[in-house]
Amino acid sequence: MTVSGKGQRIGYVRVSTLDQNTERQLEGVDLDRVFTDTASGKDTDRPQLQSLLAYAREGDTIVVHSMDRLARNVDDLRRLVQEQTRRGIRVQFIKGDLLFTGEESATANLMLTVLGAFAEFERALIKERQREGIALAKQRGVYRGRRKKLTPERVAELRARAAKEKKAGLAREFGISRETLYQYLREPEKAEAECSTS
Repeated sequence: MTVSGKGQRIGYVRVSTLDQNTERQLEGVDLDRVFTDTASGKDTDRPQLQSLLAYAREGDTIVVHSMDRLARNVDDLRRLVQEQTRRGIRVQFIKGDLLFTGEESATANLMLTVLGAFAEFERALIKERQREGIALAKQRGVYRGRRKKLTPERVAELRARAAKEKKAGLAREFGISRETLYQYLREPEKAEAECSTS
């Protein structure tokens, strides 16, 4: 599909928790609109990503800081990029200065797959090192797991206020993700135990 006209530049930002800085990913990049997800990248079923894909039109450019912000595995990455470029939507990654338009050569498509595979492999190595570090710390008897996010008193306050206030604002104030907030609201005691042992 041929890209025609001057479309919008639409940014996509993904962070794993509300504690992470969303502004640094596309800082200084000229954009018409930005969609931001606070979610894991384990799959593409993210609300703001889906909103962006529904919003983008032929001639637009989706701008993302890096491949791993858009997708966490090679299959999802390749599928997302190819689906959008078939619609006449460009996909640009700031890191590496990569732009995919749908008119790439076989070499460019191979590069997309290889770079995505390297990113996936790097994440796997990091997780493996984390697991090894935890195992060694447990052997030495110094591993304590994650600290509890909220005290029982804060959980009680959270539950009382959640009936009247917006969940996103509360999550920011309490320094937790929305997913953790909902865990506390459903089963606060279980959530606390999971946070202290995971």
